[in-house]
Amino acid sequence: MSLKWDRRFLALAAHVAAWSKDPSTKTGAVIVDPDNRVISIGYNGFPKGVKDLPERLKNREIKYKMIVHCERNALLFTTQSTKGCRLYTFPFMSCAPCAAMVIQKGIVEAIAPFSDNPRWILDFKLSETLFKEAGVKLRLLKI
Repeated sequence: MSLKWDRRFLALAAHVAAWSKDPSTKTGAVIVDPDNRVISIGYNGFPKGVKDLPERLKNREIKYKMIVHCERNALLFTTQSTKGCRLYTFPFMSCAPCAAMVIQKGIVEAIAPFSDNPRWILDFKLSETLFKEAGVKLRLLKI
């Protein structure tokens, strides 16, 4: 995969992330088939029909129990198989539970900007382990 395409799809994931109403972290995901066709997108947000109330969005304990991560939304909304596809996420790689779902859906490569945010570093390490053991190629780009 060329760096030009990687940058395009990460830019699209960043654009999709901006749609999130989360006041602290907006995340976006793009799933691309082997022919570079976008087959699904997703951003982090509450389930369909659930109100984006400020008191929910500002309370991390409540928000984290209610929110659907960008990868999960992208996986849920695809209308075709994701086997053999690539996943682009922004602004960082998938958390461990999302990495497990990505693996189960047959995605073969995950691409994200490099992040060493101390808040997420342990989860990133666990995700890296999951991807490595499952044979999913992980590329973290400095953009």
